[in-house]
Amino acid sequence: MDILKVRDAQDVETAVRAAIAGEQPLEIVGHGSKRGIGRPVATNARLDLSALNAITAYEPNELILTVQAGAPMADVLSLIDSKNQQLSFEPMNTSRLLGTADVGTIGGMIAAGLAGPRRIQAGGARDHLLGAHAVSGFGDSFKAGGKVVKNVTGYDLCKLLAGSWGTLAVMTEVTLKVMPSAESERTLVLRGLDDLQGNRAMTAALGSPFDVSGAAHLPGSVLRTTPAPLGELAAPDQSVTLLRLEGITVSAKHRAASLAEALSAYGTAEIVEDTASAALWAGIRDAVPFAADGPRAMWPVWRIVCPPAAGGQLGQAIARASQGEVFYDWGGGLIWAALPPSDDAQAVPLRKLVDAAGGHATLIRAAEAVRLAVDVFHPQAAGLAALGERVRNSFDPRTILNRGRMSRGPLA
Repeated sequence: MDILKVRDAQDVETAVRAAIAGEQPLEIVGHGSKRGIGRPVATNARLDLSALNAITAYEPNELILTVQAGAPMADVLSLIDSKNQQLSFEPMNTSRLLGTADVGTIGGMIAAGLAGPRRIQAGGARDHLLGAHAVSGFGDSFKAGGKVVKNVTGYDLCKLLAGSWGTLAVMTEVTLKVMPSAESERTLVLRGLDDLQGNRAMTAALGSPFDVSGAAHLPGSVLRTTPAPLGELAAPDQSVTLLRLEGITVSAKHRAASLAEALSAYGTAEIVEDTASAALWAGIRDAVPFAADGPRAMWPVWRIVCPPAAGGQLGQAIARASQGEVFYDWGGGLIWAALPPSDDAQAVPLRKLVDAAGGHATLIRAAEAVRLAVDVFHPQAAGLAALGERVRNSFDPRTILNRGRMSRGPLA
């Protein structure tokens, strides 16, 4: 494996142009924490961005952060936390699920676009990406967006980079919107609801006037083998439904009490506060029930997005058909599913169920042989796939960047 370690955007341009001339695809890597997601890239040349790790500018009063793509997420989160600020979309830390070191970077986080529980309130990574500097598959640097939304004209190209898994361009620097952290938080815990009842309770909470920022449901069979603190929330085989409210202390306290009263038909709610509440949602965000150091370490894990109202029914159908385990986030709109090991991760029957519900499924964790055998990302309808290919071709016509990571096309 040839490793090309770059120092700046000019080095990235040079490396991409050399790859084009030599018809040598490049695997784009920061610290490699997410290399296990997606199809293995068809190349023996790696473009290492880990040296692009500077925080270029941070303006807490303006709620703006500009940082190079290789900057470690842990450093960035520590910096903004020191100013009582946060990335509101609550980016997932994949290290527990994938069994890797906690060395994720800002660029990898944007390229993956994996938002956490607050996605239902604050939006996703793309909604907080104000601007980006990147190098296209032509070997040309370009800038998209800006530091303030009102200064942006033309196509908002930086939004395309979020969730593109490095197949459109090599990001070298990004500008993000940060937001103040909540002064306090409360989590309501309802116990003993089945998946459909939990789905209805989450729907009722999200439709209430109490500004719920997190809604998750974990069946008892999942909690049985989940480590603390999630695993200690209920008696053996008892499910929990979690509903989070954030804000100033007096508001969070009042809204939690009011929501508990409004949902009294679903049972008596326990209220968990502040630090203990935050620990619960970190476990939901990072899919800790299916962690790589747990009893389901060898099970493929799917991330399924569907209409929230259909979540409970779809999750039950998947669990029955696969003999697997599921839990829910985003009020039922996000289902995490761990299925017993097989050569194809049960992709065909699972996607048949997901398609019928109007959702899509991504294989987040599986052995390399499985990821080579199936479509890791959900196959798109012909028209949408053609549009996506035209977009990709406009950025990288020779498929130099992360070739084959997202699809099983002929070049892969």
